[in-house]
Amino acid sequence: MASQDPTVSAAQPPIVASPRDDRPWWRRALPLLFAVALVGLLLVRLDLHAFVQHVRSVSVPGFAAFCAVFTVALVAADALATSFVYQRTVCPITFREFFLIRGASYLPSLLSHHVGQAWLTWYLSRRYQAPLWRVAGSTLINYATTFASLFLFGTVSLLFEHNAAPWLTPVLAVVAVAGLAYLLALRIAPPSLARRQLLAPLFDIGIRGHLEAVALRIPHMLVLFAGSWIPFAFFGVHIPPGAAFAYVPVLMVVAALPITPQGVGTRDWFALHCFSQYGPGSPADQQAAVVAATLTFAVGITLVQAVFSLALMPRALRLLHAARTDRSSP
Repeated sequence: MASQDPTVSAAQPPIVASPRDDRPWWRRALPLLFAVALVGLLLVRLDLHAFVQHVRSVSVPGFAAFCAVFTVALVAADALATSFVYQRTVCPITFREFFLIRGASYLPSLLSHHVGQAWLTWYLSRRYQAPLWRVAGSTLINYATTFASLFLFGTVSLLFEHNAAPWLTPVLAVVAVAGLAYLLALRIAPPSLARRQLLAPLFDIGIRGHLEAVALRIPHMLVLFAGSWIPFAFFGVHIPPGAAFAYVPVLMVVAALPITPQGVGTRDWFALHCFSQYGPGSPADQQAAVVAATLTFAVGITLVQAVFSLALMPRALRLLHAARTDRSSP
């Protein structure tokens, strides 16, 4: 993505080139190769017969319907939360328009969640002639509200099962301290930070705006939480609420890390170690059920989101082209 001076005035937004990846091919291929290696190592240690049996036992129409409903609900909940942030800090985008753009961004998101976010940032910058650094700053608010929601999920888990994850309490304590420092910085608004275009949206929306954004982000995270938890039940892996609130938020973070495409491999290993005990049968059966759940869901959601994004992408690009044409007209 083209770099811009973060101190450029918002009155004269820079022209932003199309996003491009200048890395050599072998670096772009590394996440995919790493995912293949992790999945390969995973399958080597599994009882493949049990794995195949668990995959075959699932109703394809029912599982496909779940993936489709989850995708639409996820885009809608994300659009509700994210359009609010961009409306307050960047542009007068509507829920309906952002639903279209967010759905279209799922295609680049198949490479990585952050690639999809970069495409979305570029698109809004071009669509509304907004400075790229300011749009990127607004995107930081979305990340902040997402982590705040995960913090709340982790806190709730302590009410269900205090010993579900011994490491959770100290981690939440560190996050709480970091969150308080973040809010204090927003309250003080040091000029050296507030004047920078990348960080200006954070201070413009303020503490109250952040709290409103978190309130709107929670439905999105609830949908994502349910979509990360429910698929296990299709394979007989019944994770109790206390363990789900303790581990599923971490699973969501692991899946979003830019290590492998869509978290394939990393998510599976994490789920294997945290959820196998809740599967059916022998330990080998339990492991096979968990991996069958994560890999089948990865395949199912990738196919559904690819079709969904391909259906919306042409319309999103036409909208962008129409906006450029309108600006060039006398």
